[in-house]
Amino acid sequence: MASTATEMPHGANGLDRELRPRPGKPQHSQLLRTASAGSIADGGLTPPVDGNATGLTSGRSTPVPESAPPSVKALSSSRKQVRAEQRRRIFPTIEFASRVSHFDPESEYRDFHGFFNLFWIGLAIMAITTMLRNIKDTGYPLRVQIWTLFTIKVWELGLLDFAMVFSTALSFPLHKLFRNASANSVLTWNRGGIAIQGLFQIAWLSLYVWLPFHLKWTWTAQVFFLLHTMVLLMKMHSYAFYNGHLSETEKRIRALDEPDNMDRSPAYFYPSTENPEGKAPNPRRRSLAKNTARGVSPVTTDDDEVVGTLREDLARELTSPMGNTMYPRNLTCYNYFDYLLCPTLCYELEYPRTPKVNWGALGSKITAVFGCIFLLTIVSEEFIYPVLADAQARLEQGAADFASETILVLAEAVSWMLFPFMLTFLLVFLVIFEYVLGAFAEITRFGDRHFYSDWWNSTDWLEFSREWNVPVYSFLRRHVYSASRPHIGRPMATVITFLVSAVGHEIVMACITKKLRGYGFVCQMLQLPLVIVQKTKWIRGKKTLNNVCFWCSMILGLSVVSRARAPTSKEGAGW
Repeated sequence: MASTATEMPHGANGLDRELRPRPGKPQHSQLLRTASAGSIADGGLTPPVDGNATGLTSGRSTPVPESAPPSVKALSSSRKQVRAEQRRRIFPTIEFASRVSHFDPESEYRDFHGFFNLFWIGLAIMAITTMLRNIKDTGYPLRVQIWTLFTIKVWELGLLDFAMVFSTALSFPLHKLFRNASANSVLTWNRGGIAIQGLFQIAWLSLYVWLPFHLKWTWTAQVFFLLHTMVLLMKMHSYAFYNGHLSETEKRIRALDEPDNMDRSPAYFYPSTENPEGKAPNPRRRSLAKNTARGVSPVTTDDDEVVGTLREDLARELTSPMGNTMYPRNLTCYNYFDYLLCPTLCYELEYPRTPKVNWGALGSKITAVFGCIFLLTIVSEEFIYPVLADAQARLEQGAADFASETILVLAEAVSWMLFPFMLTFLLVFLVIFEYVLGAFAEITRFGDRHFYSDWWNSTDWLEFSREWNVPVYSFLRRHVYSASRPHIGRPMATVITFLVSAVGHEIVMACITKKLRGYGFVCQMLQLPLVIVQKTKWIRGKKTLNNVCFWCSMILGLSVVSRARAPTSKEGAGW
């Protein structure tokens, strides 16, 4: 039977020892080691012969009878020794090792979810404080300059957006036409299909960029519609051009059955993460492709082996990476509209899928979308629009008569917008890449959720373009850079890729502000010389310096461009 309190020494020490709760966490490993024989002798911890509890124990031990087996006696003695050692140790041992802090660049620890929670707590406090101040000043929790813009012609926006989505499906019957055309027809993909699809895409883009101006929509509706237009344009382009290439591959593999009309040029391998250069998968096939391209005689290159290898490569290209489907089985309406909903801009025959929809995660992401839009509106109403309006009024009321006053007004406006615009940028990033794309990934069970990398650690703008928007980067790399590099080389392909990206961003900003000034285009193209400077031996490798320069250019660039693009007071109060 366990000993009771009456068996314990009376007094403060005994009472404290009796009522103290057992530790909730395991003790230090060094404290749990059994003392050696020498320490037992020195510390007087040898268990009594009769096996009864002594003053060295806690008083809660069950006495071990004399007839107990030796193993039971050994376990009881070991427990008593460890407990006595723990009570006698005044300064517990602390393990020291060679380790770095979590913020150290060499640290492998990447879990900063607590700072993510702190970010949202700070935004919640800001929103609540703002609403309380508005109630005190105006009697309403929110201002109405931007909120009223969301309800103007909303049904018109919804119907036109629905029509725009379904109009992209014209690429599906067009591809059917190109595929069914005979090999010598002008309607094949390589002969006339690329031109027809290109003209359709130009006309489609021009129509849906012009319509919001013609219908005189607010800038909020125009931003949503134009961004959706750009997304659908890239999706449509990837679907048409990838399937068009596969239709030519299908024609080539069929032509291998006719030796007289055989095209022996090597198969094209799309660049991927495992194969960034788009080369043949093994040295033997590369040598066969080179010999065939150079016209080496069958004496050195076996003709049957070349044809067999080429047929195998072409068949592999027509098969999905996971092997569950192949071209042309993917040419269905369901496949096309499923691709439109998938959070990717690059078409593939098959995507990895999750087993089921996580409805809880889907609900939280949808809620977060509206929460971010709510916070974006508050930031714009309270911290961006008043600064722009005040700066514009000061410039129009005579402050522009003096150059020093003009510079002061602009400098103050940029300074006041540094952090609001940075906060806006972060919220836009979250609402698009974490919540909107995440919600569509849950709806479609899309398995690859890698929509961004750690762009906040970028050391130059080239790295930033790769990390912060993975879907757009993958599209540009596949359909712009990789498509142009074989013809114009790597440096010019990089320039063309940046040029296409800059033109797309400038179109978006021009539709928002209804002005075509070119500030954003120039700033984005200036990223290339900045990258070249950062690659020099004097700056290359200095990650902290380059990351600080990146953030400074990001904060200042957003503020300056926003001030340069701000409309005058006569152009509406959309801002």
